[in-house]
Amino acid sequence: MSEPWWHGATIYQIYPRSFSDSNGDGIGDLPGITARLDYIASLGVDAIWISPFFKSPQADYGYDVSDYLDIDPQFGTLPDFETLIERAHGLGLRILVDLVWAHTSDQHEWFAASRASRTNPKADWYVWADAKADGTPPNNWQSVFGGPAWTWDARRGQYYMHNFLSAQPQLNGHSAEVQDALLTIARFWLDRGVDGFRLDALNYMMHDPALTDNPAAPEDGRRRSRPYDFQRHQYNQSHPDIPAFLERVRQLLDKYGNRFAVAEVGGADTDREMKLFTADSNRLQSAYGFDFFYARKLTPSVVRSVLEKWPDRPGTGWPSWAFENHDVPRALSRWSEQKYFTQFGRLKALLLASLRGNIFLYNGEELGLPHSDLAFEDLRDPEAIANWPLTLSRDGARTPMPWQEDAPNLGFSDARPWLPACPEHRPLSVETQERASDSLLAFTRSALAVRRASAALRWGRIEFIETTDSLLAFERQHKDERLLCVFNIGPETLQTSLAEVAHEPLLATGAAEGGQLGPFAGFIARV
Repeated sequence: MSEPWWHGATIYQIYPRSFSDSNGDGIGDLPGITARLDYIASLGVDAIWISPFFKSPQADYGYDVSDYLDIDPQFGTLPDFETLIERAHGLGLRILVDLVWAHTSDQHEWFAASRASRTNPKADWYVWADAKADGTPPNNWQSVFGGPAWTWDARRGQYYMHNFLSAQPQLNGHSAEVQDALLTIARFWLDRGVDGFRLDALNYMMHDPALTDNPAAPEDGRRRSRPYDFQRHQYNQSHPDIPAFLERVRQLLDKYGNRFAVAEVGGADTDREMKLFTADSNRLQSAYGFDFFYARKLTPSVVRSVLEKWPDRPGTGWPSWAFENHDVPRALSRWSEQKYFTQFGRLKALLLASLRGNIFLYNGEELGLPHSDLAFEDLRDPEAIANWPLTLSRDGARTPMPWQEDAPNLGFSDARPWLPACPEHRPLSVETQERASDSLLAFTRSALAVRRASAALRWGRIEFIETTDSLLAFERQHKDERLLCVFNIGPETLQTSLAEVAHEPLLATGAAEGGQLGPFAGFIARV
């Protein structure tokens, strides 16, 4: 096919702590991933995104980096990573690493230097501010994880900013020296053969230097479990200078040829920012927002409203979509009743494979894993512990990958895992589903194979035909290839005439006979 490898790609996300443990310490690692590459390749994905494996105190489980240029010993070594890259490339898999550029760990040598004085060479590498006259923080900004986004540091006699944990001080993305250092990090990994990056929390990278107070957020009917939820995050993130830095990132990627970067963009203004970050051909190739993560239900209107924001028009960037990742509850548990998990899982896989844009598949999603219900004493996620029991723990999406139904810890590790293996995942193990031709694993492979073979699904435009409370129908078209995608996202049988125009079915789930589409049924067909 003539397009770049990343255009319309399917990317498999691995949360390394929970994927496969090779050395029996209860924590997944890079050699464990390498040992499972044949399985990943068999899914039919184009690339793997590996969540952070850099040196870290693990306050936020890798998203608090203390050394961007080395591997945390619990995950392995640089030679282990090089082996993984070589083996993956031999199987036709690209590798993306997860770069966290909005903040570092408070154990990073940069922060140690920055907090030492107000005059040292790295004094402005982080966001520092004086207290107000009464000693309180400089403004009203709130942390995602609860409480003010400011922590007092006696050594400098100032507050430092952190959008997340106090152990994750905010980098000053406005600093040219900081930007140069971040590009040096990217160059280090590109030189080691990585095919690109997922850029974490990218819209948090720059703040308003005037430290203007955030305005109050209007009521939207959602439960507010954190002070953060009471504000519109207008000034602590999303500064208009971010795209100019991304142009520097793109220039670096283009020097290496055929490299790719995708931004994570969370918050209430994701559509605008995703487009800013990917506009024209001199910024990032793609970005993904939280549209589907925030959706309380998966409905035809949700899918249509999200996808129609991205027309096939020159200058408009290229989106990426995910139904699951390591930061949100598993999609089946968010969107479906347990009695419909089997049908809904197949429908969801078929729908994801049909979307215009890149798609992400989170490890275990291909197995139909529900969210794990963990006891409070088993929680490791600092956000969940702080807000328990008002939020569904991110740990519930991070429990060990179930490889073998009858093995200790479901085949993830010989030792007690860092999070307990979920008993409900036992019958959904890879080994069990490999033996069943009608398993969700088998169906997911089929759906991804259809997508991979179709120029219309990978690159084509999308045109919506019909949207009702339960019925979703659209066409995908590229040159002479025209496909009809129809889904019943509901538990009742629907009457539709759309099946009559489908003359060559490519893949279906559920019943579609005589103009009827069964519960949670769908199909992709040539027209």
